[in-house]
Amino acid sequence: MEEERVADFSDLPGNCISHALSFTMPLDACRSAVVSSVFRTASESDALWEKFLPPDYLEVISRSVSPVEFSSKKDLYLRLCDSILVDEGKMRFSLEKSSGKKCYTLSSRELLIIWGDAPRCWRWIPMRSSRFREAVELLGVCWLEIHGKINASMLSPKTDYVACLLLKTVDGATGLDYPPAELFVKVGGRVLKKNGYLHVDISPMLQLRNLETLTRVRSLTRAIEFAHVPHARNDGWMEIELGRFFNDGEGGDVEMSIMEVKGRSLKKGLIIEGIEIRPLN
Repeated sequence: MEEERVADFSDLPGNCISHALSFTMPLDACRSAVVSSVFRTASESDALWEKFLPPDYLEVISRSVSPVEFSSKKDLYLRLCDSILVDEGKMRFSLEKSSGKKCYTLSSRELLIIWGDAPRCWRWIPMRSSRFREAVELLGVCWLEIHGKINASMLSPKTDYVACLLLKTVDGATGLDYPPAELFVKVGGRVLKKNGYLHVDISPMLQLRNLETLTRVRSLTRAIEFAHVPHARNDGWMEIELGRFFNDGEGGDVEMSIMEVKGRSLKKGLIIEGIEIRPLN
């Protein structure tokens, strides 16, 4: 008696396999290509990668500073994962590679910086290491106040996000370690607030023995423990988390702020690239 052949998943039409893969993640679709030639063809289809692209991808690439060239929808997806400059170079857009969630970085030009147009307080400098044409350096203020804003409709709905300030400090930076800055993220009527330190260097304080410096060292040590200080990134910049929020898809503005207006010390030596809003892993 002839043995009955068991149907295999690969026997399905390619469009059925592509449709099934569209319910997975982009990373899973790429991995499926090693299963068989049928899966490889299905995992490369435009119909599949159209599902992984955000619904407004055509509107996004229409805002690109430079033409976005691509040979397939998968090619476009990978191109967007590398990021593109949009909105006259004031913002950078990208996709989180494994999930396809949208990310935005607001340049320093897109931020509201109090005294930012005063040459004695801030100066705009070109930086090869920046994602943008320029960054802004703090020359000296006692009142530090920076605000950023993005409409939640530009982000992926039903997604947890984190907002981070991208920064560097120069030699001789002062006034950024105490008192702490106030970091805000406001979504709708909800305000998330915490304290953070924009620069940490406790070594000079250890040479002093008075009560004030002891208090500062303890505060900075506690901040380091709870990650309320800048951390190094792989791109040569530092970042400090401003706050986390859930984008429920209802729209409205997400507002982010950095303020230190209570201390009287002169603050200088801070370089700001912008604010990054990215999905939480």
